Amino acid sequence: MLEINDLYVGYYEDLHILRGLSLRAETGKLTTILGANGVGKSTLLKAVYGFLKPHSGQVLLNGLDVTGTATYRLIDLGISYIPQQPGVFKHMTVRENLMMGAWTFKNDKARMESKIEENYQRFPILREKRNDPAGSLSGGQQRMVEIGRTLMTDPEVILVDEPTAGLAKLLSEEVYRMLVDLRDSEGLTIVLVDQEIREALKIADYVYVLELGRNKFEGPASDFDDLEKAFWA
Repeated sequence: MLEINDLYVGYYEDLHILRGLSLRAETGKLTTILGANGVGKSTLLKAVYGFLKPHSGQVLLNGLDVTGTATYRLIDLGISYIPQQPGVFKHMTVRENLMMGAWTFKNDKARMESKIEENYQRFPILREKRNDPAGSLSGGQQRMVEIGRTLMTDPEVILVDEPTAGLAKLLSEEVYRMLVDLRDSEGLTIVLVDQEIREALKIADYVYVLELGRNKFEGPASDFDDLEKAFWA
């Protein structure tokens, strides 16, 4: 389980974007974080993943305090991150992109090959296109490469920042299906930041709505059927 307690985070010492934010992402569940632009959704993921050091508060992973821990250590502890902007190395092959996810154990060739094979089984199209430049793939397939690269380290928790930004509707649906499958078939804990409110609610187990760096609403996804009440009350 990932737990955030009373977190204050900002890009400048005296300017907090997150102002006492708290949330819990239960093991094997998909927790969605919603809110308008600028309320701190992406800032939260960056703070959890070690890109930003909190001014105060705690980040706990299975009860272990990992607040401010270096990113490379968080990877070893079981946290991975998929940023909003596409992150494939376009001129490298699909296989080479997957290999990049194994940099923390790059000298363990057997493990690397095992993890690549797992990704080919998970996403069969990647086996077919393993020698193709990643930049030649569709947007949805590139997201498969990113997710596969992330899974090379066997994470327990995946932080996902607006995974369908810039994708067509059909490709977006494909990405959401991938996230659902990772939760349902592999038991991963997923923290999803999203602007696609209705689509995100369809796949969420639990929802947090942020406003100006604080919790505004929270509850099971079924409590958020009335979006107008949730977002504009």
